[in-house]
Amino acid sequence: MFKTEYAKKVYEATEAKNAGQDEYLQAVKEVLLSLEPVVEQNPVLQKKGILERIVEPERQLMFRVTWVDDNGNVQVNRGYRIQFNSAIGPYKGGIRFHPSVNISVIKFLGFEQIFKNSLTGLAMGGGKGGSDFDPKGKSDEEIMRFCQAFMTELAKHIGSDTDVPAGDIGVGGREIGYLFGQYKRLQNVFTGVLTGKGLDFGGSLARTEATGYGLCYLTEEMLNCMKNDSFKGKTVVISGSGNVAIYACQKATQLGGKVVAMSDSNGYIYDPNGINLDVVKQLKEVERARICEYVNRVEGAEYHEGCRNIWGIKCDVALPCATQNELDGDAAKKLIANGVIAVAEGANMPSTPEAVEALQAAGVLFAPAKAANAGGVAVSGLEMSQNSMRYDWTFEEVDGKLQGIMKNIFHNIYDAAEKYGVAGDLVAGANIAGFEKVSNAMLAEGIIY
Repeated sequence: MFKTEYAKKVYEATEAKNAGQDEYLQAVKEVLLSLEPVVEQNPVLQKKGILERIVEPERQLMFRVTWVDDNGNVQVNRGYRIQFNSAIGPYKGGIRFHPSVNISVIKFLGFEQIFKNSLTGLAMGGGKGGSDFDPKGKSDEEIMRFCQAFMTELAKHIGSDTDVPAGDIGVGGREIGYLFGQYKRLQNVFTGVLTGKGLDFGGSLARTEATGYGLCYLTEEMLNCMKNDSFKGKTVVISGSGNVAIYACQKATQLGGKVVAMSDSNGYIYDPNGINLDVVKQLKEVERARICEYVNRVEGAEYHEGCRNIWGIKCDVALPCATQNELDGDAAKKLIANGVIAVAEGANMPSTPEAVEALQAAGVLFAPAKAANAGGVAVSGLEMSQNSMRYDWTFEEVDGKLQGIMKNIFHNIYDAAEKYGVAGDLVAGANIAGFEKVSNAMLAEGIIY
């Protein structure tokens, strides 16, 4: 628990103001605990109220989204945009369409985005948005109408130098296209206000692959620097089968690993011969089918109902890429018992505090999401740069920049942990390294009365 009175006081005040927002409070507690050594060494942070200010969003937007389904019925959803911190650049963060979306989830994601964006070294503040709309089972026309209704309100609050949203769960290239089209229609400008756009209208090569690739680049650097090791010859388990998981599987395989398991919300597949990624891509990206179909197309593969037991598969490297709090304390113990040497988070906060504590206590290398999955937003930042220049980089150029960013992130968080006496704790290092840049900017910019 808290050792400094200042951090404790800030957390208790945040808890009182945000009762019931469990995801957000979990993220705030983890960050504040990590920042205690920084607070102790820098009393100016308390004098200037930096912690109080950084846990309070600069702006919270909640709005009604009304649209008409294919049967002519009026539907109503709730939309959100949390503009959390703009100290180092315009707000930047994805839009999530999923039934689980609520104010707590969006605030947790937006808060994490502050530090993640800071770690990339690019000029991006933290924000997040979304809706409880579920695109599954909807026609293209219904999704288009919803996106247009959502953007009709959101357009009043965003801009290429103000707030630049991107995609997230439930918001892929199709949705970004509809959102961008409506923004352009309303504002009468062609600008880089959204990232993750199609290549024909301002998108960046390597954006699709970026989060999964970046996850593996950071994991490879972590293995190399902390274990004098690599992916080569390692057995890898990846949860999820969405964009992040698919391209993490691809890059881990290219780096010499063998991925033996992937999952979706219904269950997981185990393929002792190594996942055939072409089959997974066909199922998930083309047919939009369940992953259980894999066993009907690949001999020797197994399918198991439920996702939790995927962490019982023996592996050297585990990459949770599905959703928040999917890897709990019991799952962590299974991984440890089976000899896992590294865990890196591809999803946002997929490991519970109990899991993180167990993994770190066992000496397992652990890379937190705000560092390990920053590749997506890093390439989004590179897309913003290309849009500003009206110029496109090649895939190889973007991928090279991504590798450099992820390697720098690892070394920055590793060095920050050493600097504040918690060597090897990459969770603390990520929070501290991300916080230092933002807090320095907040101090320099002064307090607005």
